Amino acid sequence: MNLLSALARTARALPNKPFVRHQGQTTTYGQALDRSRRAAALLASQGIGPGDRVALVCLNTPGFIDAMLGAWRLGAAVVPVNHKLAAPEIEYILAHCSAKAVVFDAALAPVLDKVQSQAARFSTAGAVPAVPDFDALLADTTDGIDGIAVDEDAVAEILYTSGTTGKPKGCLHSHRNVTMAAIGAALSSSMTPAERTLMAMPIWHSSPLNNWFGCTLYVGGTVVLLREYHPQHFLQTVQDERVTLYFGAPVSYFAPLQAVPDFARYDLSSVRAWIYGGGPIGADMARKLVEAYKTDRFFQVFGMTETGPTGTTLLPEEQLAKAGSIGRLGLPGVELRVVRKDGEEAGPGDIGEIWLRCESLMLGYLDDEAATRAAVTKDGWYRSGDLVRLDEDGYLFVVDRTKDMIVTGGENVYSKEVEDALSAQPAIADVAVVGRPHPEWGETVVAHVVLRKNAPPTDADALRDYLAPRLAKYKIPREYVFVDALPRTSTGKLQKYMLRA
Repeated sequence: MNLLSALARTARALPNKPFVRHQGQTTTYGQALDRSRRAAALLASQGIGPGDRVALVCLNTPGFIDAMLGAWRLGAAVVPVNHKLAAPEIEYILAHCSAKAVVFDAALAPVLDKVQSQAARFSTAGAVPAVPDFDALLADTTDGIDGIAVDEDAVAEILYTSGTTGKPKGCLHSHRNVTMAAIGAALSSSMTPAERTLMAMPIWHSSPLNNWFGCTLYVGGTVVLLREYHPQHFLQTVQDERVTLYFGAPVSYFAPLQAVPDFARYDLSSVRAWIYGGGPIGADMARKLVEAYKTDRFFQVFGMTETGPTGTTLLPEEQLAKAGSIGRLGLPGVELRVVRKDGEEAGPGDIGEIWLRCESLMLGYLDDEAATRAAVTKDGWYRSGDLVRLDEDGYLFVVDRTKDMIVTGGENVYSKEVEDALSAQPAIADVAVVGRPHPEWGETVVAHVVLRKNAPPTDADALRDYLAPRLAKYKIPREYVFVDALPRTSTGKLQKYMLRA
C-alpha cells in the first residue's frame, strides 16, 4: 500500500489525465510517472538508496513532487522541511535525520548558504551558482528506473514537529501511514477523480501533503499547485483553474476579505468543499465567510502530525450551531477517546485529553524511544496533549494544551522554543511566552519579559531583531509585555494561566 502504486494505476488507465497544474503548465499522470522514474535514476546516481533520507526545503513547486516520488522509488525517506525556518533550525533537522541529500528552492539559497551540512545539494525552481540544478539534470536524464519494490512498512517520511523541550522531533511515517492518511481524507471529503485540489498552503505541512495532495493522487484527481499563498493569487487561481476543493488555515480565508477590494467579482462557485484547519472559527466569522464565499460548504478538520495527520471534523451543518468546536466524531478510520486526569472517560461538562488511534499513526519519533513511549500507549493510543471540554451533545471544545503549543495562522509554535531563544538575549532575566486569541490568526504569540537590572535599553523592536536570524518569522512574538516579575508558585513553577488570563 503506497502512493506510487496509485500513480502507476492512473498513469496506466489515463496517461493523459492532468495530474499537476502549475503556472499554467500541465503535467499528466503519464508524464509524472516518467519524471518519477528519471528522478529515481538521478538520485541513485548520487548514491541515494534504501533507508537514506532526502530533505526537501521547497515552496510549492513540481521539483518537490519529482524528488519525493523519485526518492520513494529508491526506498529512501523524504524529510519535508519548513521553508520558513532559520538556518540553525534547518541545520539541526538535516543533522538529526542524517540527510544524505537536500533539494532546496533556489529562492532559499541565502538561507541554505548559512547551513553547515555534508548532504549533497540540488536547487529547484531556479539555478544557484555552484549547485547542481535538479530540474535541469532531470530534463537531461533519459533513462529512468523503477527502483525497488516499496515495502508498505518502510519509512516514507520524517515530519518534524517541535516539542516542549524546544528541540524538534521527527515523526516517522511508513508508506502505509501516508496512504491511510490520504484514504481517510478522501473518504471524509467524498473525493472523486474529477477533483481539482488547490495546494496554496505549504506542501511540506503534514495535512496539505498527506491528506490533500495524497488523497488527490490516490483517487486520480488534479493538483493545482500555487507556489506560495497570496490573497489575490489565491482567488484568481480558484477562478481560473475551476478548483473544487481547498484546504487552508483560517487566516487564508480571512485575508482576501481584507486585502482584495474587489473580492466579490471572483467566481468561486466551482468549489464544493472549503476545508480549514489549524484553529476553530467563531460563529460571527463563520457567518461572514458563508456570506462572502456564497456557500455553507465549510469543513473544519483537527489533527496532528503524529497521527498522519487525522483526527476529527466539524461538518458544514454544524459550523454555526457548534462554532468553536472541533467536532464530535473521528474521521474515517479514527478511534477517539477523551480521558480525564484520573484516567476515566470524560462525560458532558468534563475536561479531558484527546486520545486517538488510527492506521495513519506514526511509527514513533526518530531516535527518541522515551518520547515515543510517553506519547503512545502500549495498545496504540496517541495522547495528543490537547485538553478539551465535552458539551452536552458530545462536541469537543479545545480549552488548553498540555504542551503549551500556540497555533498561529495554521503554524505550530512551542513556547519553550521561543523562550529558550529569548533567554539567551543578555538583557533578559526571565521570559514566558503564551498565545493570545486572535480573530484571524487563531492565536498570536506574546512574550512576557523581565529585563535584568542595569541592562541596556531594550524594546520590542530590538528583541524582534535579535530573534530574526534565530527563529522562523512566524515564531517571533508579535507582542512584548515588559513586567517586573512573572507569576510563579512558591516552588518557582511558572503560572502561565495567569498570563493567559
